[in-house]
Amino acid sequence: MMISLPMDSRATIDALHAKALALGSKDEGGPGNRGGEGDNAFYAAYFRDLDGNKLCAFRIGA
Repeated sequence: MMISLPMDSRATIDALHAKALALGSKDEGGPGNRGGEGDNAFYAAYFRDLDGNKLCAFRIGA
């Protein structure tokens, strides 16, 4: 199972991923584009929390 969290900006995704890792989460894929740029760009970061749950912080669009 994976929990996906929509974010309001790419900077928020970057900050959440960095904070999660600082608190002991495991990196499952650093912040970045998954696909091309444009109106439907998918920007995301993945990590596992301390209980092993996989989380995805994402934004669609620039």
